[in-house]
Amino acid sequence: MGIFTRFRDIISSNINAMLDKAEDPEKLIKLMIREMEDTLVEIKAACAGAMASSKKVQRQLEALDNRSRYWEEKAEMAVKKGRDDLAREALVEKRRFIRRKEDLENELAEHETLIEQYQDDIRQLEEKLKSARDKQRMLLQRHIHAARKRQAQEEIRRIDSSEAMMKFDELENRIERMEAEADLVNYAKKSSLEEELDRLSVDEEIEKELQALKSPVSKKDETPSE
Repeated sequence: MGIFTRFRDIISSNINAMLDKAEDPEKLIKLMIREMEDTLVEIKAACAGAMASSKKVQRQLEALDNRSRYWEEKAEMAVKKGRDDLAREALVEKRRFIRRKEDLENELAEHETLIEQYQDDIRQLEEKLKSARDKQRMLLQRHIHAARKRQAQEEIRRIDSSEAMMKFDELENRIERMEAEADLVNYAKKSSLEEELDRLSVDEEIEKELQALKSPVSKKDETPSE
């Protein structure tokens, strides 16, 4: 396929429509970008060649212009010397260079037209390439998003699996046992404290009762005998 045929196919292509129909959009967009880049390189090379040819023609035109002026000056000098025969021959040479110059001027105009067309093609292709690269970035972002979403769904399914739930239940039961054991320890401490306080209360009552028993005896002992 020639460079201009590829260029026309690329410019006329509808990237979105092609990607919508593609089985593997990411692979297709990579191939499209590679084709655009290769075509762009070729068009730029062709444009550079046309510009080089244009400069060559310009140099040739300058040389022909110098030669035509040279023979014109020779014709003028021959006329001054009364040598019309030499003047005629000089004018013939001048005309030959002028005709060659006219041909090159037409060739230069064709080169300039071709260069303008190349530059316009390059601009269009660069815009198309930019659009394709933007589309590629969008597809890449969608791919990353889809991969992350799939990973999240797989993680959710893994957590929701019976094995995971069993492990979760085991952990929950273990925590409940630890809490129950802590409650028993606290209860034991509380019971021990209450028993100790109860003993203190009992001891205090016993002491009061003992003192009450001892009081009449002491009073009796203190009474003087008659």
